[in-house]
Amino acid sequence: MKKLLFILLVVPFHMMAQEAPGSVQFWDTLKTHCGKSYEGEIIAGGKEGDGFTGEKLVMNVRSCEDNVLRIPFFVGDDKSRTWVLTMGDDNLILLKHDHRKTDGSDDDVTQYGGLSPNTGRADIQFFPADQFTANLLAHAANNVWWITVDDSSLTYNLRRIGSDRLFSVKFDLTKEVESPGAPWGSTD
Repeated sequence: MKKLLFILLVVPFHMMAQEAPGSVQFWDTLKTHCGKSYEGEIIAGGKEGDGFTGEKLVMNVRSCEDNVLRIPFFVGDDKSRTWVLTMGDDNLILLKHDHRKTDGSDDDVTQYGGLSPNTGRADIQFFPADQFTANLLAHAANNVWWITVDDSSLTYNLRRIGSDRLFSVKFDLTKEVESPGAPWGSTD
């Protein structure tokens, strides 16, 4: 009887302890795409003259270090944008937008983003604007970015709470495309 009670009490806790947090599963899914590029399309918020509509949109999971993923987001010939995801020791993910000028120097508006408030789920992570973002871009203080990923697609999304601002780009992960090369400011 003691053995049965032990098994009933210990085994479920042991099994639960082995499941990785959602953020770790999300991270591991992204890492399976390291070195690959995918084309995307605007699925919400695009409008003529916004700098995105009508351009070829490509993401490249370019660099996968233990705790940093760098994903350049190319908009036509514009190679200024890189999403930088950093995994903390607490399994929370920080999203920053690294913007560069053509000479590789920092853009005036760069390193904005936010930290996931919890470990989230394996298929979606949220990033509300952090204080740095609010100080840099007052109008973006209410931004929330989120990224979804599954076997067939990745979406990058932005919602500005309290406004009509919504922007979503969906990338087809079933069709790898040629990488547009290095983003501006890349050392590799």
